[in-house]
Amino acid sequence: MSCAVLLVLGLSGLSGCDLQRIAELEEGIATEADVRVKFGEPVAIYADDQGARTFEYPRQPAGQVNYMITIGADGKMSALRQVLKPSNFVKVEPGWDKVQVRRLLGLPAKTQRFELKQEEVWDWRFAEGQENKRFSVTFDTLGRVTSSATTLDAAELGQKG
Repeated sequence: MSCAVLLVLGLSGLSGCDLQRIAELEEGIATEADVRVKFGEPVAIYADDQGARTFEYPRQPAGQVNYMITIGADGKMSALRQVLKPSNFVKVEPGWDKVQVRRLLGLPAKTQRFELKQEEVWDWRFAEGQENKRFSVTFDTLGRVTSSATTLDAAELGQKG
């Protein structure tokens, strides 16, 4: 088997595993312990004022999704969301800081610094229909959003990147 075929099989297996895990967690019934058994330790935990906590489970750079799972103050799962989608991308506005963007979209697939331009770009891979795309956010030297854009993923164009 070629490496490309193995990679595709591996990625589809990851998606299948996630879908199975998601199917086994029911909002309002699953507990924090259930979430940790199915998804493991989150890479980040975000707390809110009402006692809820949101666990971040990125699938970047190889995958095209990132999950945010919210555990309510009662210890039960209240939401499980795949956050890499256009309805979230439009929320990103100039002036937002890196923490706000990370909290909304999760860990990016790639970050790059461009010293001459004095900017940093974060990229997330996602699928829209049958197209593989990339959402990019550009930050200035203060860590504030200056722009964002959606493009075809470089792999989709037959390029590395």
